[in-house]
Parts: sequence; structure tokens; C-alpha cells
Amino acid sequence: MSDYNAKIIEEFLANEGRVGGAFAGAPIVLVHHRGRRTGKESVAPMMYLSHETDADVIYVFASKGGAPENPAWYYNLTSAGQGTVERGTDTYAVEVRELTGTERDQRFEQQAELYPGFADYAKKTAGIRTIPVLELTRV
Repeated sequence: MSDYNAKIIEEFLANEGRVGGAFAGAPIVLVHHRGRRTGKESVAPMMYLSHETDADVIYVFASKGGAPENPAWYYNLTSAGQGTVERGTDTYAVEVRELTGTERDQRFEQQAELYPGFADYAKKTAGIRTIPVLELTRV
């Protein structure tokens, strides 16, 4: 895990799910996932989008800052179909579903409107990959 992510995780845990700096006020979640080859548990901090009416559903975006490849956590979550989420002070198991087509596009556009950095990530990956959107549902 990078020092950058380690600091975000430490701050999240110390402040009931809130962080400062570039992510001050942004919805942050810690997603626990197992390596599909190693079996090792990892934790990834990421921004999320809440479902409009269902508090048990959130969406996460495998942007990797606009890198040409998907993050490892994306492959781990989609391979396993499950994970664990820390949201605020609540920790719970989730089922993972990858969104496609119009459904994916709508959720990504919502996130990009709220946080324009996501639109920049999409520009960086244009013609290389489409940034995946995962739906995480509490089980």
C-alpha cells in the first residue's frame, strides 16, 4: 500500500470516516478485498456515490487517477463478487456488481458532475479504457 493511501486510511479511522486535504468533505469509503491470486487482504480508500433512495447501495469508480490500466482492487472485487466496506463508523459485507451500458454511463456522469476530476480521468483514458463503475450492495 502506498504511503499516500496509508495516511488516508489512518485519518479515516481516526476521524469516524472523515478525511481532510484534497478529500475534505468528499464521501470516502474503505473497501477491503482479497487478492485473486495471493489471497492477501488489502484495503483501498476511494470516493463513492450514494444511491438516491437505497442507503444500502453505493457506487465506486475504478479510475486509478486516469491511468491506462484498471486498479488491482477492481479485478479482486469483480473476481470475488464480494468485499467489505467501512463507511463512516459502520463496517459491513457487500455484493459487487459491475454496471454496463447506459446504467454505467449515467452513474459515471453523476459522479463527474459532482466531482469534475472524474471527467478529467475519463479524458485521460479515452480510447484506452472505459472507467469501470461497481455497485456495492450491503448483504
